[in-house]
Amino acid sequence: MQLEKLVSYHKALSDPTRLRILRLVAEESMSGQELAVRLNVSAPTITHHIAKLREAGLLFEWREKNTIYFRLNSEMLEAKSRGTVAFVSPGSSGKEDTDMAQMTEAKFRESVLKNFFTKEGRLKTIPAQLKKKIVMLESLAERLEMGRSYPEKEINAFLKEFHEDYATLRRELIMHQFMYREKEIYELNPREVWTDWRKLS
Repeated sequence: MQLEKLVSYHKALSDPTRLRILRLVAEESMSGQELAVRLNVSAPTITHHIAKLREAGLLFEWREKNTIYFRLNSEMLEAKSRGTVAFVSPGSSGKEDTDMAQMTEAKFRESVLKNFFTKEGRLKTIPAQLKKKIVMLESLAERLEMGRSYPEKEINAFLKEFHEDYATLRRELIMHQFMYREKEIYELNPREVWTDWRKLS
């Protein structure tokens, strides 16, 4: 990890409000307005801190109608944290390749989401390449609630917010083990059984 990027990452974490933001969006996706209310600060203050966290690659964001939501990019957080240990610990040099690979994975995921989703949060097109498709499907699955049962009509409405071909998206979520269906009721599978794009070539 380049020293400049490491310093930028730690600067992003050097403010108590930004740490509280990350903790909140690690638990659930939240809008800027919700964050302002939860933290009892002004909307411009949240906007300022969100910009710093975005620059460090620590947030995912998407738009639903007129609201932008944020969620923690946990992969990037973990990769940069390990990168810090690798840099400062004399005995960690053997881990550098792993840390760099994790950084590359986080960058790849970020790039796919940026290229295939519009600023409004809709899919431009369904990726043809399997690895990119799985990244996209993972992103959709993460917006659903684990343990909740969804009638097919509700799943269709959810997916239609992202792409008109909701039937294909629904089928792909089933095929790649993100969800299972029983009598037109859909639920998320445990994350451990989701198809892992990191293991694809």
